[in-house]
Amino acid sequence: MLRSLALVLASVFLVLAQSSAQSPSSPWPPSADHKTIPLWPERAPGAPTTKAPEADTTTDKDRQVAGQRVIRIGNVSSPTLTLYQARAAQKPQSAVIVFPGGAYRILAIDLEGTEVCDWLISIEVNCVLVKYRVPDTGPYPKSDAALQDAQRAIGIVRQHAAEWQIDSKRVGVLGFSAGGHLAAALSTHYDQRLYQPVDSADQQSCRPDFALIIYPGYLTNADKNFEFSPDIPVTASTPPAFLVQAEDDPVHVENAISYFTALKKAGVPAELHIYAHGGHGYGLRPTSQPVTKWPDLATQWLRTVGVLPAPQ
Repeated sequence: MLRSLALVLASVFLVLAQSSAQSPSSPWPPSADHKTIPLWPERAPGAPTTKAPEADTTTDKDRQVAGQRVIRIGNVSSPTLTLYQARAAQKPQSAVIVFPGGAYRILAIDLEGTEVCDWLISIEVNCVLVKYRVPDTGPYPKSDAALQDAQRAIGIVRQHAAEWQIDSKRVGVLGFSAGGHLAAALSTHYDQRLYQPVDSADQQSCRPDFALIIYPGYLTNADKNFEFSPDIPVTASTPPAFLVQAEDDPVHVENAISYFTALKKAGVPAELHIYAHGGHGYGLRPTSQPVTKWPDLATQWLRTVGVLPAPQ
């Protein structure tokens, strides 16, 4: 009997130890010191696509990145934005709105979200992480939902710019994979909202001032010799962009190359970095692959285009 009691107590202590080890260090959901607000005051527009509660859908079979698991949030029907503020400054600072990837099925919320915000605030850029609706909410125009969320998010950021110490004329976007497509879609679909205006946030411009697009997908059609998507109508008014992709990316490097070429033809400043190796879905986690050094290049580009001040 004593042996059985000891085993029970050991099991309880193991569960408690695992919980205490996981909970404090978990980057999601965000802690109370990060402001999180819903994107929509009531239900998001359109028909819901989820059939189960929102949850971390990661399994033991899912690929790890740099030896770590990835938090894969699925079944998002109530989109939000979370503010990660850089240190207090005497004047408003730039901001980047981050769209995690996940094939418009899930959101890699830590790998391509919270970890990105940690980097941005370390270089004194405010970060706004968007948990947009998935699954089956893109690529536009297959569905309006994700792009609606993106348009709404940038309007909310500009609406709260003074309160959040953000320069409303230096608000950019950063997206990975499907989120990279979403950043490009927002960069080329800002003249007209894809939903009925809700409040004063929708009176703000939803055009990004700049874009960072990391290993994007859905920008070309593999069945048509990687023809650039006509659903991404690049013009001279499209914001400048920084692009990164690896040549061995199974999603195809032509996505970044084609977007860069379209920007160049339109006379839009752009910077493209292509690496021989790196694959897909590495986020900012450092590995032996040189492509994972891209944040250093991005920081220099942000200085080049005036988002960050030049070093003293």
